Amino acid sequence: MNRIIYKTNSGIAVIVPTGELSVEATAAKDVPTGLPYKIVDVSEIPSDRTFRDAWDIDEAELTDGVGE
Repeated sequence: MNRIIYKTNSGIAVIVPTGELSVEATAAKDVPTGLPYKIVDVSEIPSDRTFRDAWDIDEAELTDGVGE
């Protein structure tokens, strides 16, 4: 299962695709315009939500596309 992640002013946003569209089409539609994103396996998302707001990613790793 894949998730789409991108950076916001308050941390990392995670989009859970519904399967209605491809993951790539979902990212293009739902990631805000101009923001880079990465498609990751669900196992890469921290399961412990205690410090979820502290989770960070280098923008250089967001290489799968840019929101339309």
